[in-house]
Amino acid sequence: MSDLRPFIAGLPKAELHVHHVGSASPRIVAELAARHPDSKVPSDEAALAEFFTFTDFAHFIDVYLSVVDVIRTPEDVRLLTFEVARDMARQNIRYAELTVTPYSSTRRGIDAQAFMDAIEDARKAAESELGVVLRWCFDIPGEAGLESAEETVRLALEHRPEGLVSFGLGGPEIGVPRPQFKPYFDRAIAAGLHSVPHAGETTGPGTVWDALRELRAERIGHGTSAAQDPELLAHLAEHRIPLEVCPTSNIATRAVASLDEHPIKAMVAAGCLVTINSDDPPMFGTDLNTEYAVAARLLDLDERGLAELAKNAVEASFLDPAGKAALAAEIDSYTAQWLAG
Repeated sequence: MSDLRPFIAGLPKAELHVHHVGSASPRIVAELAARHPDSKVPSDEAALAEFFTFTDFAHFIDVYLSVVDVIRTPEDVRLLTFEVARDMARQNIRYAELTVTPYSSTRRGIDAQAFMDAIEDARKAAESELGVVLRWCFDIPGEAGLESAEETVRLALEHRPEGLVSFGLGGPEIGVPRPQFKPYFDRAIAAGLHSVPHAGETTGPGTVWDALRELRAERIGHGTSAAQDPELLAHLAEHRIPLEVCPTSNIATRAVASLDEHPIKAMVAAGCLVTINSDDPPMFGTDLNTEYAVAARLLDLDERGLAELAKNAVEASFLDPAGKAALAAEIDSYTAQWLAG
């Protein structure tokens, strides 16, 4: 695995399942916490490592929401967003669909339009200054109930930022059935947004079926338990419905017991379109380059295999056709030069 790290570091990549707040580096979280000293979040980078140690998925949600609480102004939003893009640029991530939860910010008092302006200003600066193309997925925080679903779809439709491409559903799955969110997804889809809910991370394959049938999912966030249902895997493979797989995240939240038990091998063996993602990278002590190295070990990939994995994310993305072709060609060119060198 270590021999592939230099290749992975330079490989042009796209990322499809990565959270806005969850991508804040310890440096940025500490800076935000220092701005708001009444928060529960440590303002010391070293203390954050212990703070980001989770006992289970419910504990992760508690910690995540504590970090959300240090993002209180449009200036905080802009800083967070641009610095996330800077970290992506260091990894040669060319394109990312960042999952944003606007409800968490607007309910804490940030003006809706000011929030949109902040993320859009950061998006444009990231593209012009860093060469990172960002697009948004607005997601419903499932733990906040139908009120949050109503507000998220309203924000998406009435304050729609230029970079918005998709509509999602995150948070806990246990006790938060997917079908109740159908009316909100129907409205988002009617407005031209793509459906990308989390499903089957901490619950069984029935949750994935619900996401497909009720929410008309075009991609599945995580889908970890899909491997328990051969019929479901066959359906995903036949219809080329991509899976947004986040290996280290699944271990950190205890959704999967160990990396060696991760179902990614079964997903690939069934012919599913698998993409590799980091989810909430600093919180899980990872980044996208590390996730590619993990995937290389689990799937026994060489450089060509990793390049194909990178192109899976391009294919599964909502990038325009010309953008997809250009990024896929860049991956091929990089790989050919590496192997020739």
